[in-house]
Order: sequence, then C-alpha cells, then structure tokens
Amino acid sequence: MSTADTELRDLRAAVAALGARAGGSGELWAEAGKLGYLGVNLPAEYGGGGGGITELAVVLEELSATGNPLVLMVVSPAICGTVLARFGTEEQKRTWLPGLASGALRMSFGITEPEAGSNSHRITTTARRDGGGWVLNGRKVFITGVDATDATMIVARTGEGGPCLFVVDRDAPGFRRTPIPMEIRGGLRQFELVLEDVRLPANALVGDEDAGLRQLFAGLNPERIMTAAFALGLARYALGRAVDYARTREVWDRPIGAHQALAHPLAQAHIEIELARLMTERAARLYDDGDDAGAGEAANMAKYAAAEAAVRTVDQAVHTLGGNGLTQEFGLAALITAVRVARVAPVSREMILNYVSHHTLGLPKSY
Repeated sequence: MSTADTELRDLRAAVAALGARAGGSGELWAEAGKLGYLGVNLPAEYGGGGGGITELAVVLEELSATGNPLVLMVVSPAICGTVLARFGTEEQKRTWLPGLASGALRMSFGITEPEAGSNSHRITTTARRDGGGWVLNGRKVFITGVDATDATMIVARTGEGGPCLFVVDRDAPGFRRTPIPMEIRGGLRQFELVLEDVRLPANALVGDEDAGLRQLFAGLNPERIMTAAFALGLARYALGRAVDYARTREVWDRPIGAHQALAHPLAQAHIEIELARLMTERAARLYDDGDDAGAGEAANMAKYAAAEAAVRTVDQAVHTLGGNGLTQEFGLAALITAVRVARVAPVSREMILNYVSHHTLGLPKSY
C-alpha cells in the first residue's frame, strides 16, 4: 500500500470516528474545521491541508456514512474554495481561503435561475461595469444555505461574453433572499435570490472576465464529485442500518437476513455502492491531476452512479425494515428525499446521459 493510500485510509478512519461522536451539525462543522478536515483541498499557504478533491470527498463521504452529512461542504470549500484557489487574486485568497479552510467563513454558490435550469448558457443575471466597479441584476433559485453563509459566489454575464463569477456579501444593498418551502428536511434551507442594482467593487470579480466558462467548470466538476460522495455516504449509512436489522430481526425462528429475498438485494446494493465509489475516486484523481476534460466525464458518471445506487439502497433499506423503516427511530424515511436530491442536483441524470452520449459517444445533440 502506497503512502498516499495509507494517508487516505487514516483520514477515513479519523473522520468516521468524528462523525460517530458528533453532536449537532453546527458543532460538527466547527469541530471538523478545527481538525482541518473542511480545508483539506485548499493550499497549505492559506491554511488548508494542501490536498485535493480526493481528500475532501473522503471527508464528506465518511461524515455522511455516520448519518451526519455536512452538505455545505459541497459548496463552500469544494466549489468556492477551489475556484478562489485556482483563479482568485492574492487579495481574495488571503481574505477567504483561511476562513473557508477553518470553517470560520462560509460561502454559497449561486448559478441556477428560474428560466435557465441546467443550461448555464442561458443565464440572464447581468453584471455591467459602473465607474470602477460592477452592478449586478438578476434572480437565482434553489441556492443552498444563503442565510448561513457570509457571501455568495454569483454567476452572472457581462454583456455578450460568457459567465463570470462575483463574490457578493450577504448584506450587500439590493441583495435579497427568500426561503423556498421544501419537503426535504435538513439543516440548510433553499433560497430564491433577487439582485437589484447590487453595487460591487472591482475586486469582487473572481479571476479573468474572459475565462469565465473555464473557471465556472473548475468549480462544477468538484460539485459533482462531492455530490457523489454525499450520496455514497448516505447509501452506506442506510445499508448499514438495514444489514444490522436483517441480522437481528427474527421471524419464524431465524433472522430475516437468511432469506435470499432480502439478502440478495442488500448484496446488490453493496456492489453498486462499491462500483460508484471507484468511479468517484477516479474522477477525484483526474481532477486533482489537472485533467479537467477527463474529470468532466468521470465526475458526471460518478455522480450518476452514486445517485442511482443511493436511491436504490435507501429504498431497499426501508423495505427491509418494513414499518420500522418509516419511523423516526430508525432514521431511514428522511433519507428517501435526501438521496433523491442527488438525482436532480446539481445536474439531472438526464443531462448527464446527454453529456455522455454527446461528448463520450459522439452522438448528435438532441437539444
């Protein structure tokens, strides 16, 4: 076993132990930041661990596998931290990265719009130059945790150019947020954002105005990898609860896990989880190695595989427990909607199939 593999194994064990003893999500976030887990992907010179998305995905997967997913990790250190580390100015890096790494600062990510959906080319939020700064106008929907973050990285268009990224302070005048009522339970809420003549200084622009699309996807590939890690962790959690129940629940003088009608679907779930984990690890390695094109394909496939495995695993886990699977005591019913999110966000499985059919197989576009 290589040194890198040993370090990843040790990281998994340490994070799993933290998740097992964790209190509330706020306490867990603070403790994970204190131990350096939230910033394992960020540069060491700015307070991070000097690793990559490989290590950060391990952290989220292991926390999720204990039933304690820190969903904001997908956005704050993975998307925003990565973009700032790769393309931010020295001032932006010094301002944000140490806090993102420690968990003292948090950042949301605003891309989705009511009319654009998954089509980033149809973003209508605009940014125009005004004197020495910028003015932003537009709307965003399904933006996670805006009330719990210090700023939001907003995707906007400048004239006829491609998308650009701006850091908008949560209290900026003209920047309004409205909670969206959701059936999903969890510590973070979803918001609709309205930006009405939001004035920003020149240094709010992240990176190069002419390289916005490349910078955008530098954050979106980690988002897909981290979503896969989130889904895999919850799938492992659900499978563990179901296996424990199947071993101990006795009907007709034997454990129900002795019956192939229950044992085989659980075994199949385990196989699908492990296959999706391999693709997630591959995607993370490609990204950390600087292969953005290869990582794009692998990240999409990892997210697809992990989401499908998670949905099927949770469904089987609930079915294994029968009525108990729908009780709050066993904590599985809430996962039905939680893992479903991974099928539709940050990109739907149908758009991933479009990506693979067009980019990988060379088939013509249907849209």
